[in-house]
Amino acid sequence: MPLANTTIDIKIRLAGLWIATMFCYVYGDYFELYVPGKLAGMLAGQMVPLGTVTQGMLVGTSIMLAIQALMICVSLLAAAPLNRWLNIAAGIVFSLVVAMVIVQGGWAFYRLLGAVEIVLLLTLAWQAWHWPKALSGAVR
Repeated sequence: MPLANTTIDIKIRLAGLWIATMFCYVYGDYFELYVPGKLAGMLAGQMVPLGTVTQGMLVGTSIMLAIQALMICVSLLAAAPLNRWLNIAAGIVFSLVVAMVIVQGGWAFYRLLGAVEIVLLLTLAWQAWHWPKALSGAVR
């Protein structure tokens, strides 16, 4: 008996892509702790490539990551027009941020995860761009 190929709602697809992206961030940052000299640099208050750690730098990077984490909720809860444009914008902006980070070099695992993140982010922007249209006369 053939298996059914189910349709997944666009909001769930977008949330899933954000979740997968966040896992890549977490794994990349975790594995980076094993890079020789990384912990010594952290203990010395250095964050490569940003430089000396300050409260402002940590708040800024926290905001950047919080936006992406919140996009999971936005993808599930926001109305379609706002949801669509926020996902397109965030997907493109954050794929550019990741690209700027990985072109600076680093270990192969970090560049690999960065490339996967870019694919996920551009896929979610593409999915949002192709948001399904409502049928005329459909109940809202």
